[in-house]
Amino acid sequence: MRVTNVNRRGFLRQSAAGGLAAAVLADTVLGDTVLGDTGSAGTATPAVGRVLRCPANYYQQFDADYEREVPAEGYGGWQRAEIELDLDHTALVSMHAWETGTREQFPGWYRAVEYIPRAQEICRTVYPRLMTAVRGAGATLFHVVGGGNYYQSLPGYQRAVALAGPPPAAPEAVPADASLRKLQELRSQRVFVGPHNAADVQRGFARLDFPPQARPVGDEGVAENGHQLLALCKHHGVNHLVYFGFAINWCLLMSPGGMLEMSQHGVMCSAIRQATTAVENRESARQQWAKELALWRVALAWGFVFDVDALISALTSPLHDPQA
Repeated sequence: MRVTNVNRRGFLRQSAAGGLAAAVLADTVLGDTVLGDTGSAGTATPAVGRVLRCPANYYQQFDADYEREVPAEGYGGWQRAEIELDLDHTALVSMHAWETGTREQFPGWYRAVEYIPRAQEICRTVYPRLMTAVRGAGATLFHVVGGGNYYQSLPGYQRAVALAGPPPAAPEAVPADASLRKLQELRSQRVFVGPHNAADVQRGFARLDFPPQARPVGDEGVAENGHQLLALCKHHGVNHLVYFGFAINWCLLMSPGGMLEMSQHGVMCSAIRQATTAVENRESARQQWAKELALWRVALAWGFVFDVDALISALTSPLHDPQA
């Protein structure tokens, strides 16, 4: 898990972008109509390409009701609409699906990263049928990787490197002084992963690989950063990425190739609820509240939240003819 600083102002900017997406939804989804139908002016704006219809969840972040004790309880909350997904411009993205061994092999890794068993269960029970549906529909499938070099021999990675060209310069960093290094050392010892767990974590990452259910097939695009993922999107004409993998409130949002980075390139970023889990803390883990908040953030700032069964059903159904 790699962390970047995301400040409040940045989040509010992203929320504003999400508000624009919600406005589009409000203008184009009325009652039982779907995106791409005739607009209010009577001008038909049909979708093009290989189009499927799929129920999608979005979050209505209005109106706060100041007659209530808690005004936000007036918000509409989670809503559902049938939308159109154009497979010529949409890609599914499996991100940071890792083979993490067993708790007996790496007890320290499991002590620090409590979501590993949930991720393994998702790989066993959700990934096979989701990947089969995606590939069977001929949809574009990308893989975002990191944490090692286990992917560098794959043709899809080599293709992404060639498409992307030289990487951009790394962000400029301020110099570290003794006081900063002291604070960093305190965090290293007391926050994550714990000194007694560090060796196991290092051993685990040294043997990192795809779990069999998530391994790329053929020359499916494989990207280790946003520069490469953007090149794949441009090459395939993709402007909407539907993410799944691990973890929804960490890597999928903030790591290279995650939603925060890709949304800055104008890409819509969505997620699949049952095909991800979150980094939870002591207070949130029992009810998985961190996952719920992360999915709300995706729906508010970047895109939609899909349910895996509905998405698989849409992928395995006949494509919708937008001219019909």
